Order: sequence, then C-alpha cells, then structure tokens
Amino acid sequence: MNKKPFVPLNCFFKGSYNPVYESVIDRSKDLCHRYNKLSPSARTAQQKILNKLLGKAGKETIIVPPFWCDYGYNIETGDHFYANHNLIIQDGAKVTFGDHVFIAPNCTITTAEHAIDPQMRKEGIEIAKPVTIGNNVWIGAGSIILAGVTIGDNSVIGAGSVVKKDIPANVIAVGVPCKVLRAIEEKDKTSYPFYDGD
Repeated sequence: MNKKPFVPLNCFFKGSYNPVYESVIDRSKDLCHRYNKLSPSARTAQQKILNKLLGKAGKETIIVPPFWCDYGYNIETGDHFYANHNLIIQDGAKVTFGDHVFIAPNCTITTAEHAIDPQMRKEGIEIAKPVTIGNNVWIGAGSIILAGVTIGDNSVIGAGSVVKKDIPANVIAVGVPCKVLRAIEEKDKTSYPFYDGD
C-alpha cells in the first residue's frame, strides 16, 4: 500500500485497532525485518531498504540493525546520521534529524501518546506530536525521547535520560526527567581524552 494515512497532529485520532494504519505499519515492519536480517556489512542492500522505508535518508545514513519503526515515511535524517544497535522510532508524527546526529545503542523515540482515560485508550484513541532533533546532537545509550520534544543543535543527552520537554542548543542535559546540566563550553574542546596513536 503506497497511500500514506493522514495523522492529525496535536489532536486525538483513532490510531490503534485501525485497519488503514495497521496495513501501512505491516509494510514498514516487513521492511524493518528484511533490513535486520541483512549482513551488517551489506551497506548497499541496507541503503536500498532505507530509501524505501524512510521519508528522507541523508547522505551517509547508517542505522546499525536491529532497527524498528512504525511508518518509516515520517522519519527524515540529515547527512552523516549514525544510530547504533536497537533504535526504535514510533513515528506516528514527523521525526526529523539534522546533520551529524549520533544515537547510541538502545534508544527509543516516540511521537505517540495514548489517552489517559481508560475507555478512550481501550477504543484506540491516541495523539501524535512531532519530534525534532537538531544538528550535531549526541543522544546517549538507553535514552528515551518523548512526543513533542525538540532538541537544539550541538546538545548532548546523557545516557539513560527520559526527555519529556524541549532541550535548548549547546547544552549537556541528563536525568529522569532530563534537565539541563550545563552549557557546552570552550573547555570541552580539551576535556576529551586524546591519544597520540602509540
């Protein structure tokens, strides 16, 4: 099925138990399954699947299997995008990555929020909010990025963080819930351990 179902943003819609959405999700899951079965070194075959699956794959987009998403076409990566093992993206709404984004293993990005009312939730009512991640962002291992979040350029999200509110540019942010720890400073250019190769 090539038709992309319309997902209304920031308002409730029947996302679960909906045959129109489920058929598109099935296609995406089949492509993910094929992707995850490829040899890790089969870069050309991986790229072909990513080009079918994603809305936009920038130059040198690398996603280390396994990788799972819901729709695929709502995901756009910039150039030089790298995601390590076990990335999950629930892309009911747009998920946009800038250039030079690094994502460590076992991260989840979700645009979905289900109804709090149990009857509405049982009926499959949910909401989708877009996620935007800027240029040069590093997301640490095991982090969870929740619906509606924007992460500004150059920022670092510490391992294990749960990001439920926007994070500005040029900061280190950590924790549950994720909060700004400090700004990235000039001293950070020399605080990383450099090796001379011997």
